Amino acid sequence: MIRALAAFVLCLAAAAASAAPERYLLDTARSQVTFTYSFQGREQQGTMPVQAAEMVLDLDTLSASRVSVTLNARAARAGFVFATNAMRGKTVLDTDAHPAITFRSTSIRGSLRGAAVTGQLTIRGVTRPVTLKAGLYRQQGTARTDRDNLVVLLTGEVSRSAFGASGYPNMVGDRIGLRVVAVIGK
Repeated sequence: MIRALAAFVLCLAAAAASAAPERYLLDTARSQVTFTYSFQGREQQGTMPVQAAEMVLDLDTLSASRVSVTLNARAARAGFVFATNAMRGKTVLDTDAHPAITFRSTSIRGSLRGAAVTGQLTIRGVTRPVTLKAGLYRQQGTARTDRDNLVVLLTGEVSRSAFGASGYPNMVGDRIGLRVVAVIGK
């Protein structure tokens, strides 16, 4: 009996040790990237579509996970036409020269409900380190044990001037809030 129990425990340990990161696909129709900014002292909200995403997650060892996301800056919307055109212009995102914004993780630490995702964010050809807060949740209506259909929530903020996106400083604040809801599945 003890031998059988020991063999069972060893099999479980071997299975856990052999678990590897798994690739997840982004459901672009149900995912959303929003940002907030201050325009003349009033909070505004905009959106930016995801162009591509690569997510390889190890839900048992988060540090073995990696994420890479490309946003379509040319299709970004800042809430109203004037702000959208200004944001895409040369003094802010300069989308003619820099049509995409990219993020590539360099480390992920913490737990499924409260992780810190650190990586390299590139805006306007300028790359800076940034750390985002992350949580991983089951999709609504899925079984408690379902690890195939998940939602990732990423939040944080960046200084737009740190990336050279400094146009209209008398009208638009420097801090940009980020909120990414990524619906993913295998």
